[in-house]
Amino acid sequence: MPRSIRSSSLARVAVFAPLTGSGRAAIVEQRLTDAIVLGVLDDGERLPRELDLARNFGVATVTVREALESLREKGLIRTTRGRDGGSFVISGGHRHAAILHSRVRSLSRVELRDMGVYYSAIASSAAELAADRTSADDVDNLRRIIGTIDYDDAGATRRGEGTFHLELAALSQSARLVREEVRLQAEFGPLLWLSMHDVDCRSRSRVAHARIVEAISRVDGDSARRLVANHVGDALEWLVEHKAGLERAAISSVDHPDSGDMKEAAP
Repeated sequence: MPRSIRSSSLARVAVFAPLTGSGRAAIVEQRLTDAIVLGVLDDGERLPRELDLARNFGVATVTVREALESLREKGLIRTTRGRDGGSFVISGGHRHAAILHSRVRSLSRVELRDMGVYYSAIASSAAELAADRTSADDVDNLRRIIGTIDYDDAGATRRGEGTFHLELAALSQSARLVREEVRLQAEFGPLLWLSMHDVDCRSRSRVAHARIVEAISRVDGDSARRLVANHVGDALEWLVEHKAGLERAAISSVDHPDSGDMKEAAP
């Protein structure tokens, strides 16, 4: 794998990576939605042209156009005409939370656990290989990455999780693992790292990152694998319980329609 591919660019690589499977307009929409919600794409940022998006995703232009229309209806982008026109990202915290909650509710517990187990297998394998293949400079860079994560901020920690695991994949020097990590970060990462809105989860994340880096610095692949698997498992258990809480809140709102608009817990 070209070592020029670093974590600073991998998040955007994940957003615009080629798609697989059917229902591609829906997948394009989901991919861009997640990138906007996560803050990978910034407020006011101009998206690539429809033709360029279609080429990146490996889909027809009409497919991209359909996905962008849906994003406009959700209020996630605005489109202007003219020389300086295009489709621009619109941020919005409460709206973003509702979108992710809807995604969580649409998946069964079995589906969430299955996705989590698969992601854990990929991420922990990358960590094990990284422990065997990193240099002292690579370890220093990992320490720098976790040193720049603001663990007091939910959004920053959530983005930091993506950056950290993408970097581990890059350090594995396995092109296949990198591609799979990129794909999973785009498709499952936004849900898995919802746990970072919990202050206790953020605290455990800080500790887990430090321990993983120390295991890699000792060239202890077994420990690195185990620590990553435990960290992902912790986030997955939180997500499954969060889904249960959302379902209880939905039932309560139906049973007590006169109680006013119920506010969902922050994701």
